[in-house]
Amino acid sequence: MPVEIVPAGTSKVMEVHITGKLVKEDYIQFVPAIEALLKQHGKFRILVEMHDFHGWTGAAFWEDLKLDVKHFSDIERIAMVGESKWQHGMAIFCKPFTTAQIRYFDHSQMDAARGWISEG
Repeated sequence: MPVEIVPAGTSKVMEVHITGKLVKEDYIQFVPAIEALLKQHGKFRILVEMHDFHGWTGAAFWEDLKLDVKHFSDIERIAMVGESKWQHGMAIFCKPFTTAQIRYFDHSQMDAARGWISEG
């Protein structure tokens, strides 16, 4: 499965682990989890861990853009944890699509990413 969502529990932080290539059907799982977190906490935060991630299909990219527009101001922070320069570039590319603070962390900095996404 390319998407694994770690339940937030009582926290307003959701962890999402992605591998491979995202397809439209992955959003069937992801979107309801976002909606539930929003209903429970209002603004929320996401830590996205990318491992062996190869991007999106066209349909999945469209679903992602729709999600970004719908929740433009609902996300406070996004920590992106990856393993390549293009993933770091993706963190910069995402900034115009959200009011969230976005930071990129290398996989070796997972503890720092979790600390940053949870602070404050």
